[in-house]
Amino acid sequence: MSWVSEIARAEIRALHPYQHARWEPGLIRLHANELPWRQIDDPTEAGLNRYPEPHPHGLMKRLAELYEVPEACLLAGRGSDEAIDLLTRTYLRAGQDAMLITPPTFGMYAVAGRIQGAQVIEVPLRRAEEYRLNAEALMAAVTAHTRLVFLCSPNNPTGNLIEREQLLILARELAGRALLVVDEAYIEFAGVPSLAALAAVTPGLVVLRTLSKAHGLAGARCGALIALSETVELIARVIMPYAIAQPSIEAVMSALEPAPLERSRAEVATLIAERRRLEQLLAHSRGALRVWPSAANFLLVEFADPGLAIRRAHEAGFLLRDLSHVPGLHQAVRISIGTPEQNDRLLASLA
Repeated sequence: MSWVSEIARAEIRALHPYQHARWEPGLIRLHANELPWRQIDDPTEAGLNRYPEPHPHGLMKRLAELYEVPEACLLAGRGSDEAIDLLTRTYLRAGQDAMLITPPTFGMYAVAGRIQGAQVIEVPLRRAEEYRLNAEALMAAVTAHTRLVFLCSPNNPTGNLIEREQLLILARELAGRALLVVDEAYIEFAGVPSLAALAAVTPGLVVLRTLSKAHGLAGARCGALIALSETVELIARVIMPYAIAQPSIEAVMSALEPAPLERSRAEVATLIAERRRLEQLLAHSRGALRVWPSAANFLLVEFADPGLAIRRAHEAGFLLRDLSHVPGLHQAVRISIGTPEQNDRLLASLA
């Protein structure tokens, strides 16, 4: 057992996972207390009257192929949110351990940590340097009780990318002390390679991926945690059996066929082009103070009157993300990139 297991909660290391009913789909199932009849309008191949595979190996095999990692180094779950929750439950003891975040960033990190009863340490990004990571301050803030460091790259809501080499240096500096969790929810829009393959062989480096963004499967709720196989085995003890619903499994397997994958790549390319166009035009939009550079599928825009911009967009049929409650972002609005036609309509409403 290496340090990646030793710093986890002792209760999880000693935990015997729930023993689900045997999974042999070729046999008639009279062992799981299911109803033997399907619903008349059941559209699924496997049948919704049956539990899905407890830990869907076919799905995890396909995701491992997509992300080019060994299957033993990947755990599929209900989006990145579940992976964040599993990490906090595995590594943070209530009232004792700490996690570190770099605001402004994805709010679920802090929520999951506080639900677990852990201390949440904040090291703000450098606004004056386009929200660059302050690596020196981050390492100085790490304590003997810090077990998890969450970084989002590209970051939500600022859109900036953290340099690959900087992330690898941090992983090495944190080794033996805390896991570095890199959330790559938006990496497909950044034009840079993922750290997934390195996470599979680097102790203490964890990468989160999702099908919600670039693959258009937000409603299917499917993501992946990628790490050393020892880390994956430990975290897998905590995940609920049957976590991913059968319609989601079938939707994902269909979406990862060659033709849908090619279509997704084309849509990502279109979205990146639209992001650049929208960035340029919004910069000259009335009332816009600043459009921050983005490597994601959204733009962070500061307005002289953000409430007015949100109201005008709403009157035109659009919802924008109001970030005025976030410290340091009181004039900021996050705008997801839409279709070319949607973007034209939004620009007209803001003009």
